[in-house]
Amino acid sequence: MNISDLGWNKFFEEHFNEYEKQGFIPARVTEEHRNLYRVFSHHGELSAEVSGKFRFDSETRGQFPAVGDWTAISAIPQEGKGVIQALLPRKSVFERKVSGETTVEQVVAANVDIVLIICGLDNDFNIRRIERYLTLAWESGAMPVIVLNKADLCQNIEERIAEVSSVAIGVPLHVMSAKEGQGLEIFQQYLTPGTTAAFLGSSGVGKSSIINCLLGQENLRTQEVRESDGRGRHTTTYRQLILLPSGGIVIDTPGMRLLKLWGDDSGLRRVFDEIEELGSSCRFRDCNHVGEPGCAVQAAIDSGSLSVDRYESYLKLRKEKRYLESRQIMKASAVEKLRWKQISQLQKNFKKSNR
Repeated sequence: MNISDLGWNKFFEEHFNEYEKQGFIPARVTEEHRNLYRVFSHHGELSAEVSGKFRFDSETRGQFPAVGDWTAISAIPQEGKGVIQALLPRKSVFERKVSGETTVEQVVAANVDIVLIICGLDNDFNIRRIERYLTLAWESGAMPVIVLNKADLCQNIEERIAEVSSVAIGVPLHVMSAKEGQGLEIFQQYLTPGTTAAFLGSSGVGKSSIINCLLGQENLRTQEVRESDGRGRHTTTYRQLILLPSGGIVIDTPGMRLLKLWGDDSGLRRVFDEIEELGSSCRFRDCNHVGEPGCAVQAAIDSGSLSVDRYESYLKLRKEKRYLESRQIMKASAVEKLRWKQISQLQKNFKKSNR
């Protein structure tokens, strides 16, 4: 295996030139475990950590390596180790806000070409969660594809397809059953040699089962979901990059039921494009679509052409986005104040020392 098998191409090669002159080699992150990484280079698989300079220069969590990232490393092949010196620019990045009150991003997967959103057709089916996944997928820069798994457990498949199609206009949609081995051929068009696809979805939707089928062996551990609510327990506990026999590359991720938004509004506008289009016909340009006179969105709800559930989902995600933006502005302001406070203190200390 060589690095081209793991998605190395001209984009990364062009950005690597300056590091090659410094004697570094390219390596892709295949696993991430707190401060340790597994990377693959032309020396094979190595255990790596970031250099002290890299750690000092990185201001946010999102600037650290994530699964899928291409890095410049200094390798110690005889010890099976390497030191990550730099991170190459990302073609795409799937991010979410970390859980809790901290306003920090978490990179779920980097340099992904396709985001495979896996949803279960069992008791855990949730159309609002699909909208949320789609919002982040579009913002990542990768192409989203929706896969409805567990068709063997669904009695109203056509209704579910219509429901998903109504909120995922233009997004490829497929139905399959990993348990029955049905529909696996749909992945052939996406998992071509050198193409990276991230499998995303909540626990129990069958991500690991599908990947095992594609691998042709039980490499990833799987668990049964609870019958009471259809929810699964976390089987995958960390993100990992896997090379398939077909030459395709997949990134398996832990189930994410709580998926906080991150990024700009591009994904929200793309997912709710019909509401955005209606908004252009509102009487006021800055209409918030919440009780203002002449609101085209409210008129669509009154006429029945826009569902209340869809509208409320839009408002909820928009509110979350705006709250996140305000927290980011407050954080940036606090950082700037702290910086000037430190500069002021340094100036005072300098004056005292020169008296």
